[in-house]
Amino acid sequence: MSQVGPWVQYGLNEAQKTSVPHAMMEIAAIAYLMGKGYDPRMAHQIVESWEVNEMF
Repeated sequence: MSQVGPWVQYGLNEAQKTSVPHAMMEIAAIAYLMGKGYDPRMAHQIVESWEVNEMF
């Protein structure tokens, strides 16, 4: 949980800029990739690369 906590905070901030569903999807995808063994920053970069016009 300690590794996911900062990303939850990131998601709360992101939700203010985009939407709650978007932020939740982004954080869920990042957490999934982290669970698969990806470094958190790499997981974030991968998920961001999936976005087109702030949509997955």
